[in-house]
Amino acid sequence: MKFDEAYSGNIFIGAQQDYERAQVVIYGMPMDYTVSFRPGSRFGPRRIREVSIGLEEYSPYVDRELDEINYYDAGDIPLAFGNVSRALEQIQEFVGQTLTDGKFPLGLGGEHLVSWPIIQEMYKKYPDLVILHFDAHTDLRDDYEGEPLSHATPIKKACDLIGGKNVYSFGIRSGTKEEFEWAKKHMNLFKFDVLAPLQKVLPTLGNRPVYLTVDIDVLDPSAAPGTGTLEAGGITSKELLASIHAIGESGINVVGCDLVEVAPVYDPSEQTQIVASKIVREMLLSFIK
Repeated sequence: MKFDEAYSGNIFIGAQQDYERAQVVIYGMPMDYTVSFRPGSRFGPRRIREVSIGLEEYSPYVDRELDEINYYDAGDIPLAFGNVSRALEQIQEFVGQTLTDGKFPLGLGGEHLVSWPIIQEMYKKYPDLVILHFDAHTDLRDDYEGEPLSHATPIKKACDLIGGKNVYSFGIRSGTKEEFEWAKKHMNLFKFDVLAPLQKVLPTLGNRPVYLTVDIDVLDPSAAPGTGTLEAGGITSKELLASIHAIGESGINVVGCDLVEVAPVYDPSEQTQIVASKIVREMLLSFIK
């Protein structure tokens, strides 16, 4: 695999196209092959980058600028279209290489199933891994309509791999009764809110390696209508930003992150893409010192 040039022409604002010097690698995973309602998140990574041109490179939240960080945008991984298993393998191979090269992976989805191969690679490198998961949905099914490779299954797969007590889900407001009952016994699930329970969890994590996965539908549809499966009653963009900053301010050891399920076609106002782009900026400036 060559990293001397991006897979696609558009890059996130401020990206410096020098892979060797980069602390962070931004990459897109344009996959929406298993979505259960509205497809279109395959176009999310590209549009998040395109609207980033409207951002300032300075963050008044953390008083830092993007030019303080070296980050490389690899563009979108050219995934095997329609081939779920091969596409997941390609993501895993890509992330594995970035980790071997000592980079911080920041992924853009794509449906939430794309987080599963990332988590597998993170766990190989960090066997004491903790996962923080922001989402409207539990994603705790073993399968969806008989299909185990589904965007309804990645967090259950993660729990099976690293142990449910190492997985913390926040903002959850949708799932089957069985999923919620399983979560009570086997993992850490916080309904409806993100920031308040997160602030209680962060001091308990010590210096363990932490991976953050954010589904944009953790936001209320009024803040982010451009996603595949809308769920009323979500958090505000202000709370999501505050949660990202709380992670950064806590000093925990964040080793990677992703932002998934942005489907631009459903939001002609572009507010979903714009808030996603701002979240990426704040991830960069909060997690990378």
